[in-house]
Amino acid sequence: MRIKIIKLLTLSIIVFIIGVFFISLNKSSFYDTKGLEGQMISGVKLEQLNKNKLILDGDLKKNNYTLINFWASWCAPCKLEHPYLLRLKNKKNLVLIGVNFKDKKNHALNFLKQNKNPYHILAKDDLGKSSVNFGVYGIPESILINKNLVIIKKFIGPISENDYNYIIETVKNNEK
Repeated sequence: MRIKIIKLLTLSIIVFIIGVFFISLNKSSFYDTKGLEGQMISGVKLEQLNKNKLILDGDLKKNNYTLINFWASWCAPCKLEHPYLLRLKNKKNLVLIGVNFKDKKNHALNFLKQNKNPYHILAKDDLGKSSVNFGVYGIPESILINKNLVIIKKFIGPISENDYNYIIETVKNNEK
């Protein structure tokens, strides 16, 4: 009787391990956050870089459109997208929030001093924890949201000419 229980237990463990292994093989290991488009963000809590103030959901609802850009002074691709962000700064109905990612404050400020500051609001994410809430897993990444906090588009990698044109058309087509 005892041998039957041991055999049954062993067989159950083997079946369980094979089941877990089989399920794991069928899951996609590609982490794709583009599925966030059309979703609403909530629980926004970003700390401003130069002020002891938080940026919250209500602050984003004041803007027709907000482009949240995650960047760092040490990030080479961030430098490639910088001219496009500068061009976006004065566009009607669009507010740019720059979230400085795992960077030193003085390095970030020096970068913006040398290259001009495209952001209306500067935030920081010293440890990278806030960025995870936005589905950010590398930089640069940007998220375009509307005043209802719905993600219109997520840009993975540096903003390109096509991305710039998409943002301009989206903001322009929805002016009221």
